[in-house]
Amino acid sequence: METSGVDAHDRELIQAAVDVIHRNYDADHHQVGAAVRCASGKVYVGVNVESCGYGPCAEPVAIGAAISAGERKIVAIVAVYGGDERYPVLSPCGNCRQMLVDYAPDAMVILEQDGRPVKTRASSLLPAAYRNFGE
Repeated sequence: METSGVDAHDRELIQAAVDVIHRNYDADHHQVGAAVRCASGKVYVGVNVESCGYGPCAEPVAIGAAISAGERKIVAIVAVYGGDERYPVLSPCGNCRQMLVDYAPDAMVILEQDGRPVKTRASSLLPAAYRNFGE
């Protein structure tokens, strides 16, 4: 997986994810915050929604907010953990990696590697991904 360092634009996206989980952290229901930047430049945020059987991660909630607002091109995404005052950057889970391949394969995903944030293309996180959209 080829990665590159993050820049000021990426740090702003990380801060948007921190801000949403800082405002909404609840150990029983909302532990992760995510932010996506779209080609329009607008940033959309979301938190995970925990339930007894299943709850979506923060990343699909943020992606859904962007799509609901009419956005179709996601260029970057990040998730952070709210249960630690340092708000560490999280790597997307397998389900989120599949969603990113389906909706934003060229988006840059900010994740942590060797204790520092880096970014890589969503498609590089899930080699040989399942494709169900007529491709």
